[in-house]
Amino acid sequence: MQVKRAIARAAAGTWPVDETADCLTLVYDDRHRRRITLTTDGGADLLLDLAEAVTLADGDGLRLDGGGWVRIAAADEPVIDVTAPTPQALLRLAWHLGNRHTPAQILADRIRIRDDHVLADMLRGLGAAVRRVKAPFAPEGGAYAPSGHDHAP
Repeated sequence: MQVKRAIARAAAGTWPVDETADCLTLVYDDRHRRRITLTTDGGADLLLDLAEAVTLADGDGLRLDGGGWVRIAAADEPVIDVTAPTPQALLRLAWHLGNRHTPAQILADRIRIRDDHVLADMLRGLGAAVRRVKAPFAPEGGAYAPSGHDHAP
């Protein structure tokens, strides 16, 4: 069986989805790559072979060397959705998370972070409501990381 080779990434909405050959579902930590062998959802071996490391987002496409595309899907993973009684209280919580350099996804009415019991306890102590869920995680990249990559472990 020949290994398919993905040679370019295109952002969601900019590639021909009707040419989708397969899908690749990955958690956040596995979506920042340059070169690695992966297995698609359909069971095919795929060599990701990009010129530079990029963060793959949900809905992005990988162009295959021989034609066709592989769609990227963000996998559900353990996260915590953080809410507060007021917008000001939520901003205060965001400040505390940022002060700890915690990767965070900013949503319309909540902040999503990785599941971490120490942070969950801290947030509860600051008046937050925390809810553990399984959902895709796509944190902000930060001011110095326009590609969306952070340097968290």
